[in-house]
Amino acid sequence: MRPKIDNVDFAVDEHIWGHRLYDEQLPHLAILEFLGVLGSNVDNPLVAAPTDKVRYRPQRQIRLRGLLFNNPYVESVREKAIPDQEKWRIWMEHFAQDATKLGDEDVDYLRQVFTSFDDFAKAIELLRSSSFEARSNKRWSSKFVFPFGPDALYEDLRVDAGGASNDRRFFARTGELLYLMLCRAARGPELGQKLVERLFDKTVPMNRLVKAMQGEPQLAQDARDVGYLPHAKHPRFDQLCDDWLAILSRDMPIYDALEHLIASAGLNLILYFLECGMAQAGDVDPVEFVCEIVSKERTKVRALSGDSYQANQAVSMRAVRAAVEGVRLTDEWAAAIKSEYPDAECAKLMHAAFQWSTADGGDDGDVGSQSGDELVRQLVEKAESRHEQHVGKIHSAWSRAIGLSSRRLARRTRYAPNDRLLKTLVVTIVDDRMQFDEFLHEARRRYGLVIGDVEGGHLIRGKQVDQEALSENRGNLETRLVGLGLVRRLSDSCSFVENPFGSEGEE
Repeated sequence: MRPKIDNVDFAVDEHIWGHRLYDEQLPHLAILEFLGVLGSNVDNPLVAAPTDKVRYRPQRQIRLRGLLFNNPYVESVREKAIPDQEKWRIWMEHFAQDATKLGDEDVDYLRQVFTSFDDFAKAIELLRSSSFEARSNKRWSSKFVFPFGPDALYEDLRVDAGGASNDRRFFARTGELLYLMLCRAARGPELGQKLVERLFDKTVPMNRLVKAMQGEPQLAQDARDVGYLPHAKHPRFDQLCDDWLAILSRDMPIYDALEHLIASAGLNLILYFLECGMAQAGDVDPVEFVCEIVSKERTKVRALSGDSYQANQAVSMRAVRAAVEGVRLTDEWAAAIKSEYPDAECAKLMHAAFQWSTADGGDDGDVGSQSGDELVRQLVEKAESRHEQHVGKIHSAWSRAIGLSSRRLARRTRYAPNDRLLKTLVVTIVDDRMQFDEFLHEARRRYGLVIGDVEGGHLIRGKQVDQEALSENRGNLETRLVGLGLVRRLSDSCSFVENPFGSEGEE
């Protein structure tokens, strides 16, 4: 029996991927939401079994985000050639005018925290400069400070005359699903402990600065349940967990590691999205990304990479159609068709399988007047229409966000990993050093990345590309990694990928 999903007209996407993955919640926002869930479960991090109910009570930190992102006067007041006491007075008057009255009306405590108004203004500037999307045109309540520690974490909010509410636009539950995925990985509890040790230290200087701004934490009124993840286990959950453990084991500050955790989460979430879609559609081939390594001259791999991108972009829509039409292949459907009232029995099945009230499926609203096939057709149409609004855009939005795809120097989007993503791959895959060919093999095995002629052998055999083109693509990657200081060439035929943050460091 499938669980009931709240606040949906019907459930199709939800039973393939979970409730919910969302295109506007890019990987860095998923991580922030994930950390909010983790922060409510620091005593037992990432230990929930698939049957356990996970709850959390997110922080709101309205004072902190108001000071950082709804405070345009601080710079102009700072520049005034007036006494310090007068600066505080003028700024407080301005700030009070825009205060939400949700706990941010009294900011007198700041005068005890900071020795001067200039120090306060410098602290604001420092925290703003490190925030995510500081220059975006998002509402101030949807901007986020860098997660320096537990006091810097808070949920996305809509603040208006009616108060503050979470409208699930940028924190759409993808971070909650990420939490459940890592709970269901074999090494989840081990990862949970490491994340708490590294990211929830209240004593680090930047978290102390954030706490000085915020004061006591402001929490949501009630605890809430996390979203729904349909898979009790999945190989992708374990790969993501292993990747994060590898990144956290590297010899680098946690704030630098966080960038790699975000890219790793994005890549593995894209793979989860495609793998579940292909499984639902009945595809048995593994997911693959044919990647062009961009060079000065146009390569023959570019068109193939564009084709690979388009094929993956179409996967989720095929999955949605297959999920709905698959109900006709069940024994229950066959029995319903043979029953005395086939239309009514098919309508009951559609409701049981997809939580769909078929009374709003037809123009006349008469359940009995719709045949089973007509109900399936209607739901396919509705499900595809809803899917293409947000969930169907996940592959394109997230692959662009993590630097996997690009339209640079081309008319259409294709896979062309940028330097940032390549660094994450090296940091994740390579413990200390690894032969270049072994690195390419591992990138193919873990993430479906096809770059060289060995990994793309099936494409050569299928006459989709010649060996020379993929060999040249391989050479372009080696040259890129040499330029990034991540490959050392020992001879023309022997190169090693080196992780500068490996546990043993450079030799």
